[in-house]
Amino acid sequence: MIDIKKTLDVLGIKASNNGTSTGANSFGCGAEIESYSPVDGSLIGKVTATTPEEYEKVMQAATAAFKDWRLKPAPLRGEIVRQYGEKLRAYKQELGELVSYEMGKSLQEGLGEVQEMIDICDFAVGLSRQLHGLTMHSERPGHRMYEQYHPLGVVGIISAFNFPVAVWNWNTALAWISGDTCVWKASEKAPLCAVACQNIWNEVAKENNLPEGISCIVNGDYKVGEMMTSDDRLPLISATGSTRMGRIVGAEVAKRFGTSLLELGGNNAIIITPNADLEITIIGALFGAVGTCGQRCTSTRRLIIHESVYDEVKNKLAKAYTQLSIGNPLDESNHVGPLIDTDAVNMYLNAIEKAKEEGGNVLVEGGVLEGKGYESGCYVKPVIIEAENHFQIVQDETFAPILYIMKYTELEEAIEMQNGVKQGLSSAIMTTNLREAEKFLSTAGSDCGIANVNIGTSGAEIGGAFGGEKETGGGRESGSDAWKIYMRRQTNTINYTAELPLAQGIKFDL
Repeated sequence: MIDIKKTLDVLGIKASNNGTSTGANSFGCGAEIESYSPVDGSLIGKVTATTPEEYEKVMQAATAAFKDWRLKPAPLRGEIVRQYGEKLRAYKQELGELVSYEMGKSLQEGLGEVQEMIDICDFAVGLSRQLHGLTMHSERPGHRMYEQYHPLGVVGIISAFNFPVAVWNWNTALAWISGDTCVWKASEKAPLCAVACQNIWNEVAKENNLPEGISCIVNGDYKVGEMMTSDDRLPLISATGSTRMGRIVGAEVAKRFGTSLLELGGNNAIIITPNADLEITIIGALFGAVGTCGQRCTSTRRLIIHESVYDEVKNKLAKAYTQLSIGNPLDESNHVGPLIDTDAVNMYLNAIEKAKEEGGNVLVEGGVLEGKGYESGCYVKPVIIEAENHFQIVQDETFAPILYIMKYTELEEAIEMQNGVKQGLSSAIMTTNLREAEKFLSTAGSDCGIANVNIGTSGAEIGGAFGGEKETGGGRESGSDAWKIYMRRQTNTINYTAELPLAQGIKFDL
């Protein structure tokens, strides 16, 4: 079994005998924030909330560092990000262990999350030599016109507990090579992961004699988030979390004409057609529904199954659920770990009761696990419920391993059901029929930011832009041209003649 004290020590987080810890940017004035592991209920450590005075010092440092960092050539900034990626490779095991222990996802997923950080660093290094603009022909003789991108400023990042390190790095890697500095408020449910990432960055900064402020963390609840969203020194706020949170952040940032990058709720569905390969379908649906204990924004919430294969899929899936091993996520033989805390457990239980009240039929029973190994009270059984798409509880996102299954007759009906929710993050169709696949991907198909064929809804590759539509917020992070939101766009026109033609042929005789 993993020695978590040793893990904390390697990551530079000082642990005392009673489990308390302090780390980078953990100041001494604010209220204490305790981090308990959902794995065993133990107190891992404490940080202190950032006070307004301390927040001001952080912003001053980030603003000052930006003035220096923006002037470094982008390939040089890329070299710094490359070094950070190398540090992550060296600390991958320990950081993955901390992610798993503090958040509750399986160790394999914790290590995978750190690998995502490494991958986005690699992506950003190459991108640092490709921050391209465009050259256009001017309508005026003797003129050259082009577009270029400049660093934006200090970027504010607000992240959620379910991906306590990767989503932050999706933002920072691109922001850093763009010439921006970053201030990060991690979830108060996983603050030590942020401290560990900051400590790793500090090693790179020290080795390269970089100024403080390129990477900063602040700690606290929504009150610290409010300091960021109302701060006009942060031209961009990238926020990951619930739709409710996104409404608040988006409105507040818009008040000051800032930009918000929002990655919010998902209510993701897989359409299973009569032409589906059921072997990969069951695997994709199973992992999508129970991976990270249903606490991914891309988790599979709904299966929309053709009536001709409904019973077969239902029975195969129910049988697969009986083979799930639920327990300590640091034990790689377990498939499902705990929910993040007992509040999440109560939300899970309430959702099951609401589904029953609306007429849902519980196919695979849920419940809270008790006894040895489950002392934290956060371990629950993944549930399958036969339901209708219009049920209110089905329309709402529940961050837990609850899977709703339902029938359809025609593909058009299935697509309408898939799109018939307010969220629009991830979607998938399982089919070996080319026509069905292309229809799902067409303009009349999925309305989500991510649409897959013969792949589940959960997970994403670094190279593609990640994000969704409708109440998912419309943001895009990670690959493709997502880097553009971290920079400001500028159009330039150069007159290399001795004349100055004016608009609409206006002339001044001087």
